[in-house]
Amino acid sequence: MAIAQQFAGLDMEQLIGAPLSAAAGASKQLADSTAEFINRVGFDSEGKTRTVAFAYQKRSMNEDGTSNLDEMKVQVPMLAIVPIPNLQVDEVNILFDMEVKQSEKSEQSMDLGATVTGSLNLGIFKVNVSGSVSAHSSNTRSSDNSAKYHVDVRATNHGTPEGLARVLDMMAANVAPMLVDSSIKDGDGKDLPEQARIKAENLKALRQEISQIESRLSAARDGLDTLILQLKKTGDSQRNIYQGRVSKLLNELRLDEIEKKIKNAENDDERNNALKSKQKAEEDQLKYSQAMEEINQSWSTFMNQAGDTIKLIADENNQTLPTDVSDMFKLMKVDENGDTSEYVNTETYYKAIVEVQNNAIKSQQNVSAIEKELLEKKTEYSDTVAGKSEKAE
Repeated sequence: MAIAQQFAGLDMEQLIGAPLSAAAGASKQLADSTAEFINRVGFDSEGKTRTVAFAYQKRSMNEDGTSNLDEMKVQVPMLAIVPIPNLQVDEVNILFDMEVKQSEKSEQSMDLGATVTGSLNLGIFKVNVSGSVSAHSSNTRSSDNSAKYHVDVRATNHGTPEGLARVLDMMAANVAPMLVDSSIKDGDGKDLPEQARIKAENLKALRQEISQIESRLSAARDGLDTLILQLKKTGDSQRNIYQGRVSKLLNELRLDEIEKKIKNAENDDERNNALKSKQKAEEDQLKYSQAMEEINQSWSTFMNQAGDTIKLIADENNQTLPTDVSDMFKLMKVDENGDTSEYVNTETYYKAIVEVQNNAIKSQQNVSAIEKELLEKKTEYSDTVAGKSEKAE
């Protein structure tokens, strides 16, 4: 058979496609197994996240020499503590080698087994002749066919899928230990006498109240800071309008064109008129520059001292809120002619500033009230500690 005919019956599409199709099916099965594991381990029959509870004790010292023994518990999602099988087919290598070897050898020889003898007279010479004839023939043909077919599949565990990892991160951000039970002990962790226990529990209750007030105060201050920032941004928007207005007036002076008119004047009248125009332009330039400086100073002071000014306004207005922008800000405006005057309610951002200002005043009053409450509670705590010390003495 010719060498080319050796390959005629090979279905290359099947040889290459079948392993790839099998690898794709294996990938689907692996993905299904990952999804099944997540559903079975991560969620209960109602579709809620399955969690594992860890309990532990936490001991902390108090300022009065006692200690708290807290029983804590934390709920952790099951999927966050178990390895997730996530095998994926990374690579498929198909190797097919076929080698055809064909050789043919032919040999022929003659070997006759008969022997012949004789003599020949050649004049004075006599020659004796002897010989043999043999004949041998052989034919040799050999061929060798070999084929190698190798499929190499490599799969690795890719760990937690990216989407699930993000969900677990969000859940972890909201996981916090819960206080299950708490008891007061002495400094060595032993039970306190009855009287000492009662006082220690009073101090503990005060500490909890102080902690709650501090949390409220932190949230109130964050809200106030947000309003102060909003007030500054609104003021900056108003200032930008004034800066643009003055910049436009300065550009309209055209001092460079006036200089050209002076230089190119053909007679004294033209020159004098041009000089008067220059003088007027220079006066206007000074006026506009001063207006720009005054506006920048007014609004820069407003933004730099917004928080302090709001506190002053809040201290003075305990009952009612102002209906206008407070005079304490000392804000200025500039009109289309470059003239400056007091900031009035016809300006673009006036109402917005009043609204944010009043919200900030209310927020500042709330912050001040919580600060006062916190001070009173800390004073009560200090008095309780001091009273306990005096009795102990």
